[in-house]
Amino acid sequence: MRKLSFILLLWAGIFRLYGQDIAARLDSLVSSSALLQTSEVGISVFNLTKGEPVYAYQDRKLYRPASVEKVITSVTALARLGEAYTFDTRLAYTGTLDADSVLHGDLFLIGGFDPEFMEDDLDDLVGAVLRAGIRTVEGKLVADVSVMDSVYWGSGWAWDDAQYSFQPYLSPLMLNRGCVSVSVKPTQRGHRPEVETVPESDYYAIDNRAVCHIPHCGRLRIERDWMHNDNTIHITGNANRACGQSLSMFSSQDFFLHTFAYKLRQKHIGLDSLAYGVCPEEGTYIYKVSRPLEEVLKQALKKSDNLCAEALFYHLSIGAGKKNVSAEDAQKAVERFMRYQIKKEPDNYNIVDGSGVSMYNYISPDLLVAYLKYAYAHKEVFEPFYEALPIAGVDGTLRYRMRKSNVFRNVHAKTGTVKGVSSLAGYVRSAEGDLLAFAIINQNVLSGRKARLFQDKVCEILAQ
Repeated sequence: MRKLSFILLLWAGIFRLYGQDIAARLDSLVSSSALLQTSEVGISVFNLTKGEPVYAYQDRKLYRPASVEKVITSVTALARLGEAYTFDTRLAYTGTLDADSVLHGDLFLIGGFDPEFMEDDLDDLVGAVLRAGIRTVEGKLVADVSVMDSVYWGSGWAWDDAQYSFQPYLSPLMLNRGCVSVSVKPTQRGHRPEVETVPESDYYAIDNRAVCHIPHCGRLRIERDWMHNDNTIHITGNANRACGQSLSMFSSQDFFLHTFAYKLRQKHIGLDSLAYGVCPEEGTYIYKVSRPLEEVLKQALKKSDNLCAEALFYHLSIGAGKKNVSAEDAQKAVERFMRYQIKKEPDNYNIVDGSGVSMYNYISPDLLVAYLKYAYAHKEVFEPFYEALPIAGVDGTLRYRMRKSNVFRNVHAKTGTVKGVSSLAGYVRSAEGDLLAFAIINQNVLSGRKARLFQDKVCEILAQ
């Protein structure tokens, strides 16, 4: 019995030394880092297996989170909506369909903010119209976007990011993430290059003025006049190799509606006019495209997709059956969950979007770890959440990080990057087999690379 007690005491001493060594090594890293002479960092680490804190440094200070805010959005969505939740786009009609395949009424396209709705899905809608026996719509093709308000950018988003595909125009009707994928292939010297676009549509125009293999024509450019909301795709410069670019279209819902009408007409389905409205309750539903939450979640976390994160954010209120949902409604849903489930006071933080793009977001590493702890304690949340996180050296936004370190394949975490901010939050398993939750937010850093190396070093210390 004395021998057993001695062994237990010995192991307890070893674990205390391990914990002290971790804290000491992290303190040494923080105090000696040249990066932190001109910037700030907040760190929080918690041992989930033992249920005890491991390390904290400025963990309750507020920082801009960048995309680690998707941790908060994702955990809240999984807990409130559930893994079985779907993002639905529906077709319905009013009036009557006669024996000559003429719809004496309106055809409704009902948006449900599916961020992963692609051209194949649109083709399925066209096929559904044909299977329903509709060959002519005597009324209108009506887009119902009443599930959300008409504000298409988040509060605090940078206006000049509108030119990039990572900041689309939010809408209940999103096709190809609100973007056109443009591919340019060179042909003979002095000739125009070949241009392919996906999806095809009459909503935008192509102005191809590029020339093949003429260097003095300058760098190849694929752009649109986003400052004036023009949807003409201009291609200029020297096309000397195959390349491509994704361009967001102004007004995602118009892009979706017009492209759907374009495809219907290609199938010789007669349409007279397009409009916006609300589908009445007596409408006859004929088809639904459903997107599982898991698919949206993985895109939001693995690829750090802003659109998918915003969809999860807005659906916190859409899933409750609200109409004309606003960002403020989603914020209130996050705040309620934070107060009653995470047991944190939302007035101490500021969360205005779901993706972390906004400059108005302010959270702490301590808050992030609280969400990671909540996920771990709820199996139905933890399993899909952990599965969707990027894995060090393997996939997602961690694919090229920590590949030659002791945390290769070990760290499962969400990254975050905007100008001046670099962050990382997730899980790592220690050498003793304990699962640790951690959050690191580097602030006021001009070198993202140096911040990422610092974060990687923290993870290596935690795993040793």
